[in-house]
This record gives sequence, structure tokens and C-alpha cells, in this order.
Amino acid sequence: MALCSSPHTKLQNLFVASTTNTRTHRYSILCSTRRSICGFDVRMATGSDMSSETGGNVATYEEGQLERPRWTGETPLSRLVGALISFKPLYSFLKLGARQVLISTAEKSNIPWREMTREILESEVYKEMESIQNPSILYPDYYLNPFHAYDDGNLSWLAAAEAEAATMSMSRRAIPNASSLDEAIDMVRGNWLKAIERHHLQYSNKSFIGDILDIGCSVGVSTRYLADKFPSAKVTGLDLSPYFLSVAQFKEKKRPERKNPINWVHANGEETGLPSKSFDLVTIVYVLHECPTKAIINLVREAFRLLRPGGTIALTDNSELSPVLFTLMKSTEPFLDDYYLIDLEGTMEEAGFVNVCTILTDPRHRTVTGTVPH
Repeated sequence: MALCSSPHTKLQNLFVASTTNTRTHRYSILCSTRRSICGFDVRMATGSDMSSETGGNVATYEEGQLERPRWTGETPLSRLVGALISFKPLYSFLKLGARQVLISTAEKSNIPWREMTREILESEVYKEMESIQNPSILYPDYYLNPFHAYDDGNLSWLAAAEAEAATMSMSRRAIPNASSLDEAIDMVRGNWLKAIERHHLQYSNKSFIGDILDIGCSVGVSTRYLADKFPSAKVTGLDLSPYFLSVAQFKEKKRPERKNPINWVHANGEETGLPSKSFDLVTIVYVLHECPTKAIINLVREAFRLLRPGGTIALTDNSELSPVLFTLMKSTEPFLDDYYLIDLEGTMEEAGFVNVCTILTDPRHRTVTGTVPH
């Protein structure tokens, strides 16, 4: 089973060089358009799951394309999962189970989930709503579905208050053998940023990134990382939830003032209303698995419209999941099948992107990058 989730992208070789506490994995990924090799070093924690053939110096993984998971689409396993979820008492149990997995993982990793949530809910974050909310927004039907075990989905204060703790927990699950939570977060975010920078330097006519748009920015975690990485850039965080954006703006105000303050925009990422060719980088982080197929296609097309020639798109989301984790996630992620069944690289190429390349930036997440032709 390949570790890169792309139907058209082939894993070539994964090399591991030992260090004292971490390992450096070299992922050489075959780009789907240019047929050239995209590779860079990413950090992973040393762990027992890293198989070795030569005394711990080389980790080996099976080469080849990622096959569609058997528990997605119109397959017996998928129908079984669907039947289980459609049974209301069991659905409620699975939904509760998925939530408890998040919270228990967080607490075991010393993430103060309840304390962080209470701090937001008992703050003055509610005052941010007036300046953030766009009253003319029409929410697409799919967005009104329950998400992440919240009956109101992303349109609730509780979801917004718990979002950052959930994100921290996700990083810890992605790198379970990291020596600390901070190391896990640094690896997940650092590898992601490195993939973006590497692709832009390799395929853009200019190395400078002046304008960045983070679509589906949630409470601004990824947006702040982008602003820290590219301090000279003007960064915009865009999301469909005014609750998430209120938390993002509230938390940003607590930080030292930036040279270029982050701009928060309440809009639909499928049709942002922002000017064409106005950004050098568009990122969409941990969003696509929450979207139906049509929305994914629209998001990719909108990103292409917004990027300048030579601009870079970076889509980051789940790689492969185990059947158990898939079932738990599917109970709170109604469009998970759509994400795993779509040919994301092909969708990007159809939108006009070139130099489309997929890389596994941590064991649970892939980053797919592409370029707007010059």
C-alpha cells in the first residue's frame, strides 16, 4: 500500500537518514504533468513503525499508486459502513466515539482541551462577530450539515472554541512518536511550509510571495503560520464560518502587532468575490475532506482564478485512513467518500494548473501543489 494518496502519482523511493532524536525522510515523488521528480527532506519522529533493512538507516515502503480504499465508494465494505452509520443509535455512538477520540488524545498529550475551550467561551470573542460577519452570505446546503459531532456544524461557538485544540491533537496523532507536542506540531507545520516554499521556488518565475490567501482558514492556525513564515506578505484568511473567523481575529489581537496585519474575510471559498490574479499563493488546509465533489472542483477553479501567473496552489489534507478511523471520521464527516474518490490531481490539471505534485508531508497528510502557467 503506497503512502501517497494520488491515483496518478507514483512513490519512487523513501530514504531515511538517522539523527539523534528524529529521522529525515527523503520523499521522491513523481509529478503528474512534467514527469519530473519532486523531492525534499521532511522531518519525522523516530518510531517503531519505521521499518529498516540496514540497521535502522533505511526505511522501506512499498512503491506504487495509492489504490482507492476499499471502504469508500460503492463497495461491500463501504455499504457496510454506510449501513452502520445510517442506524441512528449506532450513529450517535460513533459520533460520540469520534469526539471522545479527539478529546482523550488531546488530554493524553497534555493539550488542555477543556481549559482552552472555556477560555474562549468565557472571553469577549463574541464582540468580534459584528466586524467579521457578512450578512449577505448564502450558505450552501452542504455546509449546513452537522460536522465534527456538532449538530450546528461549523456554525457554532463551541466548534470554534474547540478548533485549535482539535488541530493540536491532530498533529499529535500524525506524529505519535515525537518527543513532545511542540515537536509534533513543528514537524507537521514545518514540512507543509517547506513543501510550499520548495514548489514555489522551483516553478514560479519569482521567489517573492507578496500576497497569500488561506481558504477555509478556520480559527486562523494555518494562516498565522503562513504570516510567520512569509512576514513580508499580505496574508488573508477566508472562511465560511463567522464563528471561526471571530476566534481567529480575537486570538490574533492578543499577539504582538505584525508589520502586515492579517486580513480576515467572511466569504464562500467557491466564489470569494476577490479580484482575479491577486495572489501569489493560495492554500487550502484540511478543508477538502469536508466538501462534496462539486465544491472541491469549485474551490480548485476559484484558486486558479485568484492566482497570478506563476502562482502556487497548495492543498493539504488526509492521506489514507484505517477502516476503523475512516468509520469514526465518516460518522462526523458526511463527504469523506467524495474526498477519497475524486482525482484531485486530475481536477487541478483540468482547472489549468501545471507542475502538479503530491508529497506526503507527514504520515497522515498529503500536500498537493501546482502552478498557474506563466
